[in-house]
Amino acid sequence: MALDFEQVYKEHFIDVYKYVLSLSRNAIVAEEVTQETFFKAMQKIDRFNGSCKLYVWLCQIAKNTYFTLCKKQRQDITDNDSVLPDVLDIEKDYLDKDVARRLHILLHNLKEPYKEVFTLRTFCELSFSQIGELFDKTDSWARLIFYRAKKQLQEGLK
Repeated sequence: MALDFEQVYKEHFIDVYKYVLSLSRNAIVAEEVTQETFFKAMQKIDRFNGSCKLYVWLCQIAKNTYFTLCKKQRQDITDNDSVLPDVLDIEKDYLDKDVARRLHILLHNLKEPYKEVFTLRTFCELSFSQIGELFDKTDSWARLIFYRAKKQLQEGLK
C-alpha cells in the first residue's frame, strides 16, 4: 500500500497528539510519544493492511508507545503534573481541587476498559465509533461502556 507519509503526518499528527495527551496529561510526554509514534509508523507502514482506519492504527501504536515509556520510567500512567490555572475565589478553588482530586482517584481506580473509554471520550473527544474501532468493538459497545464508567464515577462522587 503506497501512502504519502508526509500527508499522513500532516493529517493525523494533531489528533494523535491529543489522544496521547489525554493518556499522559503531560504536553512534553505527549509530544515525545507522538513523534515516536510517527517514527514507528513510518518504519512499519508496510504492515498496515487497511483492516482499520489509519488513525486507529496510529492510536494503537501511540498507546503501546506510551505504556512502554511508562514502564521504562516506572511511573504511574495516571500521574498528572499539570498545573491548574489560578482562581481568584480561594474557596471555589479549594472545592474544585477537592472534587478534581476525588475524581482523579475514582478514575484511576476504574477497571479497564471503563477507564480508557471514559478517558478517550471525555478528554480526547473521540466519537463512539472511533472508540469502538480502537477496541475492535461497535459504537454501541463504546456507548454502553462509557455510560457505565460515568455512572461509577457519579456514584463515587456522592
